[in-house]
Amino acid sequence: MIDRKADMQSVREALNRSRVVAILGPRQCGKTTLARQLVAADSLNYYDLEDPLNLARLSEPATALRSLKGLVVIDEIQRRPELFPLLRVLADRRPLPARFLILGSASPDLLKQSSESLAGRIETVALAGFRLADLGTPALRRHWMRGGFPRSYTARTEADSASWRRQFVNTFLERDIPQLGIQIPAVALRRFWNMIAHYHAQIWNAAELARALAVTEPTVRRYLDLLSGVFMLRQLPPWFENLGKRQVKAPKVYVRDSGLLHALLGIGHQRDLEMHPKVGASWEGYAIEEVLKALTPDEAYFWATHQGAELDLLLFKHGRRFGIECKRMDAPRLTPSMRVALADLKLDRLIVVYPGDQRYSLDKRVDVMPLAHLIGSGVDVRGILEKPRR
Repeated sequence: MIDRKADMQSVREALNRSRVVAILGPRQCGKTTLARQLVAADSLNYYDLEDPLNLARLSEPATALRSLKGLVVIDEIQRRPELFPLLRVLADRRPLPARFLILGSASPDLLKQSSESLAGRIETVALAGFRLADLGTPALRRHWMRGGFPRSYTARTEADSASWRRQFVNTFLERDIPQLGIQIPAVALRRFWNMIAHYHAQIWNAAELARALAVTEPTVRRYLDLLSGVFMLRQLPPWFENLGKRQVKAPKVYVRDSGLLHALLGIGHQRDLEMHPKVGASWEGYAIEEVLKALTPDEAYFWATHQGAELDLLLFKHGRRFGIECKRMDAPRLTPSMRVALADLKLDRLIVVYPGDQRYSLDKRVDVMPLAHLIGSGVDVRGILEKPRR
């Protein structure tokens, strides 16, 4: 089993601070495996709401949960959202006999009762698939190709991995989405998801997508918010301020897992990826996801002007501003767009992330850094982000 030290540490720290902790992330990303390292699956304190026997144990939830002590795990909480008001009552007891770790495959926006019932009592830990830091630097190409879902990454062959991802997409659309009470035809949502894969790393254009799918703009916006809420897509918000320039004010959209992106694009092998016209966009999305996992900024945006200047990531940490550019090339150079971003956004530092193996400087505030170095051994970079402005 692959050791997920960073994720486990985040969960343990949250449990030390909060009475209720939610691990939220897509299905099959490893939430259950992580929770079972804390509470055994056969324990009376573990409830899997996809297991009929466990559902039967919760037929009288107040009676079942009130007497438990220690850490209690409730897996797939989105299947029983009516439990949230009860968890509020149990979390307010003095003294507190039990803490609760709940696992869910939908965001708090989709689980409105969690945000309403447990406001001020719940801490959320986001979990995606395997991080590159979990796997080690040599795994970069395989991780990029297959994505972070454990069963996809650990599949015996590339064909097995691609098959698992195709089946995941089918099951997700035909079973998981309806279980959330969302009545959207699987065929319509699949067409939208496939379309987004082809628009991956581009600025959101509702009118264009609505025309392509022959639906209304509010409908495509609803689809976008839904797939973002179940952790399949990322909407990276734009940053804009008074610069005297026209700036882009629509989000960029990404398929969060690179393996699912490749499945939606019909890319089954590494050699096919290298020849595909979306390879640069795929690298950009993959690098952005890994950077966000590793550096945990306070806020993250992209920035672009209508004159052509842009920045892939604008990160805020302790009041400082950092830029990240993702370049899939052998030797990135300082570009006019980078100079504009440095000046207009008053960046403290700009890091150009690329798939090479050498680190070098382009300017006193601009460094080129291999993604594997930043993720795997970039303690110096994280130190820069943590260091507050004097």
